[in-house]
Amino acid sequence: MNIYDLSDNFSETDEITDGRQYLIVAGTTSAVSALKAAGIEYEGEIALDPISFNKIETQHDCLYGTLCIPKMLDVAYSRYKIQFFITGSRIVMIDKENFSLNIINRIRRQRSEQVMSVQRFICSFFTQVMSRDTEILSQHENDIMKLEEKVSDGKTDDFISVISPIRKELLILRSYYDELCDIGKELEQDENGLFEKHERKYFGIIFDRADRLMNRTSYLLEYVQQVRDAFQFQVDACQNSNMEFLTVISTIFFPLTLITGWYGMNFDNMPELKSGYPYVICLSIAIVIICIIIFKRKKML
Repeated sequence: MNIYDLSDNFSETDEITDGRQYLIVAGTTSAVSALKAAGIEYEGEIALDPISFNKIETQHDCLYGTLCIPKMLDVAYSRYKIQFFITGSRIVMIDKENFSLNIINRIRRQRSEQVMSVQRFICSFFTQVMSRDTEILSQHENDIMKLEEKVSDGKTDDFISVISPIRKELLILRSYYDELCDIGKELEQDENGLFEKHERKYFGIIFDRADRLMNRTSYLLEYVQQVRDAFQFQVDACQNSNMEFLTVISTIFFPLTLITGWYGMNFDNMPELKSGYPYVICLSIAIVIICIIIFKRKKML
């Protein structure tokens, strides 16, 4: 269990003194002790595996929430899962991985000389969580642009296998940022009155950052759809070209089929039955030439 004194330049400590502001990071095995040390009563289950989305709820004497943060190298399948509890002067984070500690160390390096508060730490934590997301979205944008160039050049062999994972990740990220927007709004509303009014402005930063990322993700999803439409247009054009070619071939051979079917009946009184073979050949050739001329004039060949 790691304990940080937020009131003293964000330093680690071994004990909690009443009246000061503290951050406690614990694993699932020491979660009960951490909550007891922070003076938080929670009757629910401490379990990280069932967490599947980001949320925050108002409890009797604290705010309770969960974080399900996509790992940016494996957005579709891997998550960092955290439970957190917030009072006016205490924060308890339950995390069985080192993700929270890595974020905390980043904040300490950047704000080593600043006195933190619960509100400022929450803002800094969420800001750090989203700090590298812009790079991921930029990489997705570059990938989509490359796909668009390939579609324009007619290189569409692996299009579906490449575009589908990108679209799936963007859909996941859009939902993730939408949930973070809700958390930012809930913190800013502060129904329990846990925070000073003048410090609630920090929570607006969380909403603004998540909202910008969500808007950019929505834009990229629209961009993906445009590229998919361009790909589908090329596929449809290719299919139409093939169908047009088959139509031309069918149109040329249909009268020939009619003629051969007619003369294949072999009635006794049929004209040119005994000496009409050369005439049928000439007629067939003439029909083919006429059809080709007509199709070329209509630019179908």
